[in-house]
Amino acid sequence: MSLINERTFTRNRRRLPNRRPIETFEIEVGGLHYVVSVGHFADGALAEIFITNGKAGSDSDIAARDSAVVASIALQFGVPLDVLRHALMRDAQGRPSGPLGTALDFVAKQELEVASERGSDDA
Repeated sequence: MSLINERTFTRNRRRLPNRRPIETFEIEVGGLHYVVSVGHFADGALAEIFITNGKAGSDSDIAARDSAVVASIALQFGVPLDVLRHALMRDAQGRPSGPLGTALDFVAKQELEVASERGSDDA
């Protein structure tokens, strides 16, 4: 029996259409290769992230997949991308320590570039 009423949460969760475009890119973290796929809401905000490692079922693959699921749920409940990014582990130089942080930083950088391009188009 759950102590949490699921209806309380689902009222505030932004749902995605069953079919939607995704963008896929690759990253390397700690010598391990990951494939990342991201989807966005209609307004362009990040809505979901999927991360897989080439070694299916390995500890690194499971951790990456699980962290991406949790991040996706948080995004769909309205947690801002920057809040997630700043909550994750970073090294002494401020670089992300794990695959989720690396992927979210990559997405944030892309979003800044798109916003900058839009701004220069308006000028």
